[in-house]
Amino acid sequence: MESFFKFSERGSSSTTEVRAGLTTFLAMAYIIVVNPSILTAAGIPATAAVTATCLGAAIMTIAMGLFSNRPLACASGMGINSIVAFTLCGGMGYGWQTAMAVIFVEGVAILILVLCGLREAIMDAIPVSLRHAISIGLGLFIAMIGLKDANVIIANESTMVALGEVTSPSFIVGIISIVLTVVLYSMKVKGALLWGIIIAAIIGVPLGVTPVPSSIVAPLDFSTFGAPFLESPTGVMGIVEVFMTPALLLFAFSLMMSDFFDTMGTAMAVAKQGEFLTDDGKVEDIRPILIVDSIAAFVGGLFGASSITTFVESASGAADGGRTGLTSIVAGILFLLAAFLSPLISCIPSAATCGALVFVGFLMMTDVVDIDWTDVLEGFPAFMIIAGIPFTYSISNGIGLGFITYVIVAVVTGKVKEIRPLMWVAAVAFLAYFILV
Repeated sequence: MESFFKFSERGSSSTTEVRAGLTTFLAMAYIIVVNPSILTAAGIPATAAVTATCLGAAIMTIAMGLFSNRPLACASGMGINSIVAFTLCGGMGYGWQTAMAVIFVEGVAILILVLCGLREAIMDAIPVSLRHAISIGLGLFIAMIGLKDANVIIANESTMVALGEVTSPSFIVGIISIVLTVVLYSMKVKGALLWGIIIAAIIGVPLGVTPVPSSIVAPLDFSTFGAPFLESPTGVMGIVEVFMTPALLLFAFSLMMSDFFDTMGTAMAVAKQGEFLTDDGKVEDIRPILIVDSIAAFVGGLFGASSITTFVESASGAADGGRTGLTSIVAGILFLLAAFLSPLISCIPSAATCGALVFVGFLMMTDVVDIDWTDVLEGFPAFMIIAGIPFTYSISNGIGLGFITYVIVAVVTGKVKEIRPLMWVAAVAFLAYFILV
């Protein structure tokens, strides 16, 4: 294993990688419950949604570990699954077979762009200041996810965001997980993030936050596999209906834009924690990561799990010492087991992972000193990304705001020559994306 994973070269060990894989899995385990709960609104049977979610995540996470040898994990992405359930199926009335066909088409399109080198070329064209901003914005986004899932912060009609009820069990477990993680990390306890999750989950049992499973084993249901090629309620194969409907092709384009840049931001965030981000903000050996992620997108549609993408929560495993693909493989194996043991795995409450995610957000803030805030061309677009990602609750939206702003500021300050051609392409594509969507 040493020769394949390069533990010594990357300052890691098999024990550390296994622990990091468990940390990553626990930080992502909520998807086992959340994704099926959303997809059932689209008419997909609950057991089939669980099977597709777990097996899709398992296969693509293991593939990521084997082919990229980086600590990145994949699962059905939040946001796109809601579009499938509540827009394509609920709002527009299409069957889930057709909605999954849209995901399938989007994934194939992204894979073609990667194989042509366009996705990687666009990443290389991004100014260094914006690369740092993406990492910082992702840090705030991760922290916000953790705080929201623990109800430490909640929605408020008057102020948009407010502090949650401090006496609520979820709030208490979330705060405990943060304190545990900081204390254990400060004491240099190995696996501080993992121990923070586990201890907080145990404390959550008497508080009613961590449920006691009613069963351990659940049956598998493969009825959604091959979804794009199944007959939809209209009597037409899902993939055929997509190509017969211009509106669905437009949806595929908008989802492609979201997937395209979400993964770019996630890769940078995890690379920062996993120490494979170069000084100028480039992700080392990015191509295999992008290829696997692109394949994951259409595999998600094929399995009926919604679009599978690289999870930003992977940064928690990287922060816990994960440096190689073994971290991913361990997480993938756990997803495989979760397909059978979903009632047990789903008992880990999202509140217990709050500390790990908030602490990762703290670690990712270090890039803020690498941006020249006295230069408006570097500083303001970077600020738009940093603010845009958490405030719009979307990685791609925040990146889009920063790209468009960068082009505008460069034009008005007479620095048009500093804009690389592909930055123009990306900015125009984002403008079209915002207008059309």
